Amino acid sequence: MVATLVAVSAALIGLSYVRARDAAIEGTTKNMQVFAERVVDRFGVLSGDTVTLVEIVASAANSVLDPPPERMADKVAVFREGMLRSPHIDGAYIGYPDGSFFHLVNLNHDGWRAALAAPGEARMAVRVIKAQAGGSVNRVIFLDAEGNTLVELPGKPTSYDPRNRPWYRAAVGQPRPVSVGPYEMATTGSLGVTVAEAHSGNRNVVVAVDIILDTITDFLASQRISQHAVAFIVDSSGNPVIHSDRSFMRRITAPREAADSDPSPASDPLVRSTRNIDASLGGTEFVDVDGRTFLVAVTPITSALLLGGHRVVVAAPLDELMGPANRALLQGLAVSAIIVLLAVLAALLLARLVSKSLLRLTASANRLQSLDFSTPVDVASRVNEISTLGQAMNKARDAISTFAMYVPKELVRKGIESGHFTGRSAWRQDVTALFTDIYDFTTISEVHSPEEVVAMLAEYFDIFSSTVDAHGGTIIQFLGDSVFAMWNAPVADAHHAENACCCALAIEARIAAYNEAQRQKGRPEFRTRYGIHSGTAVVGSVGAKERLQYTAMGDTVNVASRLESMNKNYGTTILASGAVVALCSDRIVFKALGSARAKGRAGKLELYEVIAVKSDSSDANVDEPGSMAKSQAEAIRRRAS
Repeated sequence: MVATLVAVSAALIGLSYVRARDAAIEGTTKNMQVFAERVVDRFGVLSGDTVTLVEIVASAANSVLDPPPERMADKVAVFREGMLRSPHIDGAYIGYPDGSFFHLVNLNHDGWRAALAAPGEARMAVRVIKAQAGGSVNRVIFLDAEGNTLVELPGKPTSYDPRNRPWYRAAVGQPRPVSVGPYEMATTGSLGVTVAEAHSGNRNVVVAVDIILDTITDFLASQRISQHAVAFIVDSSGNPVIHSDRSFMRRITAPREAADSDPSPASDPLVRSTRNIDASLGGTEFVDVDGRTFLVAVTPITSALLLGGHRVVVAAPLDELMGPANRALLQGLAVSAIIVLLAVLAALLLARLVSKSLLRLTASANRLQSLDFSTPVDVASRVNEISTLGQAMNKARDAISTFAMYVPKELVRKGIESGHFTGRSAWRQDVTALFTDIYDFTTISEVHSPEEVVAMLAEYFDIFSSTVDAHGGTIIQFLGDSVFAMWNAPVADAHHAENACCCALAIEARIAAYNEAQRQKGRPEFRTRYGIHSGTAVVGSVGAKERLQYTAMGDTVNVASRLESMNKNYGTTILASGAVVALCSDRIVFKALGSARAKGRAGKLELYEVIAVKSDSSDANVDEPGSMAKSQAEAIRRRAS
């Protein structure tokens, strides 16, 4: 039943996806065509306004035939009127065959304003270059919003010659307007095109206008079909001249010497793949670029002088265009999933009757894996095999629980977590070892019965087990009345020396309460000695093939054991080595006892008594009680007693 539902749902979803995919491609194609047509229309508007101004001046304005400073007011008036009507015009100018130059600048662009150091109220500027025998002189006049002169700067020598500029050479002697660019304008840094035409009265006098194309580039960048869609304009050879990506645009307009180190814009895979698309058809094609499929629409620019013969290219990744189709696919999958889910629930309802007992057995097995023996395996089932399995798991639980009394559960759990229990293996590890022993335990054993001794030791060892575990340590072994505990193995502990000292102090405090209870019962007190040492030991599982023990061996362990017995010589309770002090003297208060040679070692050890955990006001280890905080001094007096 489930398989049938899945097959039918898959067929319906597939059909829906194909229809949504076709609709998405069709809608995107129309959007691309509309977008490209709007770009072409914008070029038509820019071209019409600009060409009209240039043609009127070049054919009807005889005042521009005389080089400056002749008829300056007439030149300003004819250009100013056109620039006020067309804010996209950056400037209008005239080049003369003798090298003279007239330029009316639109100061709306910060680049020109900064370059000319224009006053704040200036709206336009007139640059006049007069060619003369001693060299050309550049003069600048600033105009206000009404066209009145604000200030005139003194003339400065200049090497600028309009006759050497591309716009002059392209238009001189020509009967029609020509366009040059697009290019990045030197002063403003904006993308622009120059429209120029030779004057009908003198073909050596060239009238030109600079057009800012920022509105086109902004339009290309903002009107995106999808997130990673791009739009660009290529010339008749397929080389990009305008691009919606600002970084790509900088590569297009970069000087040749600066661009030599970068890949050519024309070599871009997407640009290269659109060269062979027939723009006259006005349709779309799919192209593969670097493993990604793009839907590409190409529209020719035929109605404008600006970039006439160029093509507008709009490209969008197919995977992004499939967003609506993918959403429809997900919706279909959701509906199908609900139907299949209902069918599965019906099947599970029947299977639940059989699997309920198996799930409880699985939970019991997981508890056994976590060494949790508190809950018995109680599974009732009418299936004979499941009942038998439940009884077998109960027996296994009892066996493992009994075995766990002889192998510390925490040691096994920590070893499993650390991944170190993998058979017979050992490695070098920095650890802190703690050894303890009870004063005169032999005498206590002689006076009391074995049953009493075992009962007292059980409570005593319970204190050690819980306190060592609370401080992140591991009890490796109980040796008669002694305890061997270790830190930083099998679980890593960056503060192993500090935690060992804190643990010893905490155990001592709990044993004081334990001894008080012993006195009230008429039983002997247990006075415990501690030895703590930090260093490198060989840690791991050692023993026979069928009987392993996790332990640590080496000089570090031996020194800790020797320190415990050296408490007799100094009348102390907790002795630590200099290695321990070096690791945690900032957190633990120690009392220096000098140096001594431990039994079996040639070198001397620096010995310290562990006094207390430092409070916030403690700032150093001390040798005399009088320099300690009150709680630490009390701890010393308790040690001495």
